[in-house]
Order: sequence, then structure tokens, then C-alpha cells
Amino acid sequence: MIALTPRDRLALGVAGACFLIILVIEQFSPANVVGAYGYVLPILLVTTLRNRTVMLVTVLACVVATYSGLLQPTKPGRFQAAVINRSVVVGVLLLVAYLGVSWEERKAREEAARAALAQETESLLKANTQLVQAKDQLNRSERLAAVGQLVASVAHEVGTPLHSIAWHVQALEEEPGVTPDMKKRIAIIDEQLTRVVNIIQDLLSSTRQRQPAPQWLVVQDVVSPAATLMEPAFHAKGISLTVQIPLGLPLVWADKEKMHQVLVNILANALAATPLGGAVTISAAARDATAEEQERGATVAGRMPPLVLTLAVQDTGCGMPEADTQKAFEPFFTTKAIGKGTGLGLFLSRETVLAHGGSLALTSEIGRGTSVIITLPAIQRDLAHSMEDV
Repeated sequence: MIALTPRDRLALGVAGACFLIILVIEQFSPANVVGAYGYVLPILLVTTLRNRTVMLVTVLACVVATYSGLLQPTKPGRFQAAVINRSVVVGVLLLVAYLGVSWEERKAREEAARAALAQETESLLKANTQLVQAKDQLNRSERLAAVGQLVASVAHEVGTPLHSIAWHVQALEEEPGVTPDMKKRIAIIDEQLTRVVNIIQDLLSSTRQRQPAPQWLVVQDVVSPAATLMEPAFHAKGISLTVQIPLGLPLVWADKEKMHQVLVNILANALAATPLGGAVTISAAARDATAEEQERGATVAGRMPPLVLTLAVQDTGCGMPEADTQKAFEPFFTTKAIGKGTGLGLFLSRETVLAHGGSLALTSEIGRGTSVIITLPAIQRDLAHSMEDV
């Protein structure tokens, strides 16, 4: 069974109509062999079908129809001339059929070659994309390996003095004459020392950071501890720190401990970049998630709700040039003076946020400050329990 497209059926129909018209004309004027040349038209139409079987049947029908004119009565002595004339017509028809088939087959080969070239080009583009991704992954792995070695070395060296500091802080708390306000500050110092010791223990047990264990949390519970910890440093430098968290925001998918580290890192950078009299603002908002954000969040949050929560830390500091902004998340890159920063803060912060299924972006303008925006999966409060039960 030959599968024909609507275009092929039209061409075949027109070819059949032409064949019948020429056949009728031949019946009425058998002596005029010129009409037989009209069989060229159906042959050319059939060549567009690029089907050898249909072409063979068409050519055979045209040859038989051409010679059928010899069956009509002719003038005496004209039969041999008629045979010769019609044989010439048949030769022309066969030549046209051969040239037509050859032409169409060449066009078909060219189209197939173009299609193969396009497919090969697409394959090469995909291979090139995969190669670039593999190269990026390799570079990323090398950077992470270097970070791991450095952090493990630093953690080992820092661990011993930290334990000594922790012991002295505990001894200080037991000293007579310690006021309630001093005890409060000592408690904060002890809490943060314990946090640092736990981080170092994680780093010493493995060069890989502990993976986050997120849960649905109230936004204030994620932001307030970091803001409370950093507020005295901002006050001492004469910089205002404002937290703007609207009521009724959805819950955020976060590991409280990990996000505390991220926010402290970002606030420390804002503190270093903002001059006396400047301002730093922490704000939160919720919006619909994009398709990309839903896909990224679903990898860690299961059935990703169609919401995200954004935490923005904006400062009125010196800002950064575009070239530095593009390199801000590279490990060991820092704009601070030697000895003032390791260049790992933003890199590790983004790795942590990505592990939450979120994203971390930075925008900056010279003289107008910097904004760091954290995007995390979010869910309406009334749906959180049903999501956790699934």
C-alpha cells in the first residue's frame, strides 16, 4: 500500500486527467502524432511523487496509449511511418521519464543530505553544550576540592583556640559581679562559639559541608537570630539595620542553622561595605514561582508549591563594578584588603541556598550600594501540614 500525501493525490489526479484527455484526443485524430507528445505532462507530474512503482505504471500506460494509435485505420503506405513516429514519441517519453526520475532522486538525495547535515549540526551543538557543562563541572569540582582542603586545614588550626575561648567564656560567666546584661551577652558569645565548634566538627569529619535539613519555618524565625546577632556591630559603626517582614507571609523551606550562617555572612559583607551613617535593610516578600524555580525547588522540597519567598539584604554602601559582580561567587575572590576576607563567604552561601532548592543573586552599582536576594521555596501556612504528611 502506497502512502500518499494530499499533495501527491492532487498531482496523481491531475496526471490521470491529463492522460485521459490526451487519450481521447488520440482517438479522434490518430494520424496526428503530435498529440501523443502530451503524455510528457502526466509523466512529469508523476515524477514529483518520487515513487518508482507509480512511475513505471504511468510510463507503461503512456507507451501503450501511444502505440494504441496504430490500431486506428491509416492511409495506405503510412503504417510504417506511423510506427516510426510513435516509436520516436515513446523514446521521448522514456527519456523524459528517466530525466525526471533522475532529477527527483537527486533532489531527494540533496534534501536527505541537508536533513542529515542539520541533524549532525544539532548533535554537534548538543555535544558542545555537554562539553561546556562538563568543563564547568570539572572546574567547579577543582574549586570545591581546593576549598575543602583549605577549610579543613583552617578548621583544624582554629579548633584548639576556640575551645580555649569557650572555656574562658564559661569561667567568666561564673565570676562574681556579673550583671544580667553581661550574662546575656556572654550567653550570646557562648551560643555562637558552640555554633562555630559544631561547624568545625562537621568540616573535620568531611571536606563536604553538611547537607541542609530544611523544614517549613516562619520567616521571622529564620531572619531574627542573625539580625539580633549582628545588630550591636551595626550600632557600633553608626549604621542602621532595619528588618521589614510583613505579617501573613507564607512559611519558608529552610534549615534554620544553615540559613543563619548565610544571613550572617551577607550582613557581615554589608557591614564592611557601608560607611558611617549608612543603612542596611532586610526585607521579605512572597511571589509566584517561575517554572525554573518550581523545577529546582522540587528536587529538594518534593512537591514544590507554586510560591517562593525572597529575602533581600540591601545596603547603601560603596557598591561594586560589574566585573567584580560577575566574579562575586567565585571561591577566593574578594574585594577586601589582604587579611580582611577569605573570598569564600558568598561562594559557600550560594552553595547552601542552592542545596535548599533556591537561588542567590547579587546586583550592585558603584556609589549606590549592593542588593543580595535569596529565593527559597515557600508554602501557605494552611497547606504546610498536608505537604509534610505526603
